Amino acid sequence: MRGETDRGPGLGVGAVARRLGLAAATLRTWDRRYGIGPSGRSPGGHRRYTPADVARLEAMQRLILAGAPPGEAALAALREPPGAPRPPRGHGAGGNRVPVGEAPAGADTAEVRGLARASMSLDVPAMNDAVRTAIARDGVVRAWDGLMVPVMVGIGRKHAAGGDCVEVEHLLSTVVLGCLAEVPPPARPVNVRPVLLACAPEEQHSLPLYALAAALAQGGAAASLLGARVPANALAAAIRRTGPGTVFVWSQIAETGDPGWLADLPGTRPVVRLLAGGPGWRRDRLPDAVRLVTSLSQAVTEILDGPAAP
Repeated sequence: MRGETDRGPGLGVGAVARRLGLAAATLRTWDRRYGIGPSGRSPGGHRRYTPADVARLEAMQRLILAGAPPGEAALAALREPPGAPRPPRGHGAGGNRVPVGEAPAGADTAEVRGLARASMSLDVPAMNDAVRTAIARDGVVRAWDGLMVPVMVGIGRKHAAGGDCVEVEHLLSTVVLGCLAEVPPPARPVNVRPVLLACAPEEQHSLPLYALAAALAQGGAAASLLGARVPANALAAAIRRTGPGTVFVWSQIAETGDPGWLADLPGTRPVVRLLAGGPGWRRDRLPDAVRLVTSLSQAVTEILDGPAAP
């Protein structure tokens, strides 16, 4: 495209998308919905992202990863004074440095650095030990937010920037999935009716569902995980067969975030609580019956402590 190759100050949407590890469509959506887009122009008149624009996008991304809704994250990022982008801290050596994502306050940065180094070295025993230790000591929610997510985000950024580290990204996802699967199910679940966890149709990012299932297990609730790319009719059939008390649906990217189909899910006999999670959803179009959750801890609380269905 001419807009991507036209030389001049600033970056095109494709270059910024690769830098942040996001889809170009997501950046265009943020620009359209929240007004956080490119403010510069190339000599040919094409819109370009300035360093200050990129810094605001990085700030918005950090806030979203911390659990803020995109609209609030955009407003907060737009209020920040303009300046050069703040580069994420790298962990590793030489070409193995990982620009890890922002960790929440109180997270053990030494553990984050250790997992990042082990991941870049493909050191499976060290990776397993780091993740297992964090889960056993802090619980799934804190381990996910404070250790797993920052390192996965950093490796995703490294892959997006240079196209490498696919093997690292896949191996870390496999290790994290395995450690989450080790959390034992509750012997006597506190929930009488099932909890169903599913990705939106065509949504392939299912790892957050495994984190939620493990966190629920630690809280005493049993969940049935349907996995990635669950067609709407398949989820409807599962609801009719199992009569769940709660259904949680995940959307990671904007391309899978049209929520119109959620209104057609069976949910009245008996009443089903519908929860939607993930940054991909079109929040302004969510049906009234669907409750949006913006963090793993909130999802666990909503399922464990939310109002019981009549």
